[in-house]
Amino acid sequence: MTVTAPAKINLYLTITGRRPDGLHLVDSLITFTTQGDVLTITPDRPLNVTCDGPFAAEMPLPYKNLVYLAAERLADAAGISARAEINITKNMPVAAGIGGGSSDAAVALKTLASMWGVSGSRVNLKKLGLSLGSDLPACIYGETCFAAGIGEKLTPGPTLPKVGLLLVNPGVALVTESVFGARKGGFNPPYRFKRAPRHAAELAAALEHRGNDLTLSALRLCPVIRDVLNALKSAPGCHLGRMTGSGATCFGVFDDKAAAEAAKAAVVRDGWWVEATEIVV
Repeated sequence: MTVTAPAKINLYLTITGRRPDGLHLVDSLITFTTQGDVLTITPDRPLNVTCDGPFAAEMPLPYKNLVYLAAERLADAAGISARAEINITKNMPVAAGIGGGSSDAAVALKTLASMWGVSGSRVNLKKLGLSLGSDLPACIYGETCFAAGIGEKLTPGPTLPKVGLLLVNPGVALVTESVFGARKGGFNPPYRFKRAPRHAAELAAALEHRGNDLTLSALRLCPVIRDVLNALKSAPGCHLGRMTGSGATCFGVFDDKAAAEAAKAAVVRDGWWVEATEIVV
């Protein structure tokens, strides 16, 4: 079975507090794109993860891959043997703030649960996913949603228009824990919106007052992000430029995918990954 693991985009990301154990509390509007990694899963084979694609060289060893760990934990929770060969065509950069590894693991969990006949009443995939990372529950949910808590409290988000996005990564990996650790300052209250935007300009206007509270800390660790944001904001047809997740990937909001594609030439720099895509609706 071949499945796509879509890129995860934090349209806004607010840090609302911190738990006693040090984990940060968030309020975020998360959506997904048509761009993503591709997983090919073959059942009834010894558990193994292989990688190909443009970013395969950056992937960890198979037994350290989040997909491998997810398969092991699902099998353990279900009391069965983990048997599947999984190939990941890695189209998205690693440690890039777009939930690549989390989305891969989430899609693997859902597909393997179906292949292995593991029902939701037998294993709670979102709870299992949370044990692997805070992005897993939203990636398992797989639709536009608001995320709270450390990422495990999900509610349906507004219906978004099928806007174009231009994803740009400057070729620098950022470790999420380092970005959170570099953050200074206090916390902010949730600031959700309920009205569904009708087009890209309305979405950009709604997001204008809702930023990414990790941007400044990411800039301290990776100053080139400022160049990415400036390039996006000056690109023709771009309504909004914003960093997603813990970076270093940023996104620009365009009327549609064609407009995002047309703006690529104005944004491309040597060593940057630039990809036109659109929101999944």
